[in-house]
Amino acid sequence: MYEEDLKYCPQCKDEYRADIEKCAACGLLLLSGTQMADVVGQADLERQARKGDLTADDEAVTIHKGALPELRHLEKIFVQENIGVIIMGDQPAGCQKGCCPTDYYLQVRKEDVMAAFAIIKAEFTKATDLGSHNMEHADQIFNADASHATCPACGFEFETSTTTCPDCGLCFG
Repeated sequence: MYEEDLKYCPQCKDEYRADIEKCAACGLLLLSGTQMADVVGQADLERQARKGDLTADDEAVTIHKGALPELRHLEKIFVQENIGVIIMGDQPAGCQKGCCPTDYYLQVRKEDVMAAFAIIKAEFTKATDLGSHNMEHADQIFNADASHATCPACGFEFETSTTTCPDCGLCFG
């Protein structure tokens, strides 16, 4: 499946010529066809080693709270990854008849928690496009009393006489 004379991105699986070093989309170092086959083979072994569907004897752990459509999306991915999953509803009050949960919780087997968290992180990064965003300045705070500020969105440095970043338009006021 993976050709030895090509390179592959370990994240998005895009294919590149052998002379390319980094993925254009993800910025990650590329793997040779042989290395990629090894990575995929190891992931397959891990997937096959999981127990699959939850049973009454399994210790289930709540790992995520969210809206039902979001949890159904994750459930589908977890099933594909052979991770046992259950969605639980809590606090019936949604329709005021006492039958519809207002909060939903995603539970997985205790030993599958780390794999499940990795999937949730990857899905969040994909959904928000944070994987392609430079987060280097994300911890910057706008202080109107300071003479200069650094925009947390784009990293542009500007005078605080304005409350809007002149580069990207992020408004602080």
